[in-house]
Amino acid sequence: MELQDVSLAFGGLQAVEQVSLRVPTAAVKAVIGPNGAGKTTLFHLVSGFLAPQQGRVIFQGEEIQGLPAHLIARRGIARTFQLVQLFNHLTVLENVMVGRHRLSRAGLLAGALQLPRTRSEERDIRASAMEALEFVGLASRADQSAAVLPLGLKRLLEIARALAMAPTLLLLDEPASGLDTVETERLKEMILALKEQGLTTLLVEHDMGLTMEVADEIAVLNYGRLIADGPPRAIQKNPEVIAAYLGTDWQA
Repeated sequence: MELQDVSLAFGGLQAVEQVSLRVPTAAVKAVIGPNGAGKTTLFHLVSGFLAPQQGRVIFQGEEIQGLPAHLIARRGIARTFQLVQLFNHLTVLENVMVGRHRLSRAGLLAGALQLPRTRSEERDIRASAMEALEFVGLASRADQSAAVLPLGLKRLLEIARALAMAPTLLLLDEPASGLDTVETERLKEMILALKEQGLTTLLVEHDMGLTMEVADEIAVLNYGRLIADGPPRAIQKNPEVIAAYLGTDWQA
């Protein structure tokens, strides 16, 4: 995935200004920066929740800027959200099955008639959803209401739902927010395991310890501008990044 001179302004506020960056295949690319730097807006531009006013978003060799979110999801881009977005009236398992239905081929009529093919497909969706829950450690809570989960587990559930979509690019927006130490370590292991499986991940995260451990490359935004892009060791020594975000007291 690649961004080329992407810009978006809200009135007089330049949220993203001529940002260009590349997300390598089967790697973890992190985007960091202070609050209001434009990180989540960048995610919205990639996933189709917003359209850039300038520039191109290229995924697997094709331009996708301006496409609606559901069509971008069908192309293989899945995401989580800074503010958790779940279906609280559904169970944990049903939330993940919603994500897997992106791959469903049965139409509305076939579903209403409960044809054998539809029932078989539903079983496959359920099995795949359970696999995603196993991966994030929530299989034992499959029948619980999503509403009763603590925040940290809700974030893991969002990740499971995104993985159920079988994406080629996963966008994680502050996934460690609300997680305790044990859950954060599990998150780190999951991100690294997904990279080993060949999944490409774009990560926004304020936990710098986690970010430095999992990221192959880090892009830094400040006031909507890209001020640095490179390997973690170079980023943590960059004077402009230290001044804008990390601070002189930060240690790897």
